Amino acid sequence: MSLVRLAATRRPCLEILGPAGAPGLARPLLACPVPAGFPSAADDHLDRKLDLNEYLVAHPEATFYLRVAGDSMRGAGIHAGDLLVVDRAVEPVDGHVVVAMVDGELTVKRLVFRRGRLALSPENPAYKVIELDPEAGVDVWGVVTHVIHKV
Repeated sequence: MSLVRLAATRRPCLEILGPAGAPGLARPLLACPVPAGFPSAADDHLDRKLDLNEYLVAHPEATFYLRVAGDSMRGAGIHAGDLLVVDRAVEPVDGHVVVAMVDGELTVKRLVFRRGRLALSPENPAYKVIELDPEAGVDVWGVVTHVIHKV
């Protein structure tokens, strides 16, 4: 029996930002990738229009967005104020970044197995790993599939 279970309830005070099935946001997509190293000649050809919902959301009915508070996951590129795309249809496994309920509070951490036990690990050395009670397990609200942040 798995110690990880998908949570079936939602906290009424949690700010969940809109369903992923909202109207399309199709915008032009450049036909070639832009190198992040040495500059290359500009490409004026558009490939097609890209709808971010199609790109970011694999399971529209099981996907929600939430905003991050705090810096415990900065090593994973997740910063305060970022938006997370969270998919409830993805089975959480070792190594996934998940949104989980711990002691009545939501947290974003990496799901890991340490010394044969389940834990939620931060990606910032200033925070401690949350060891989970093997009898209680953990309620995972979903797996983080994308991080959206301003540069």
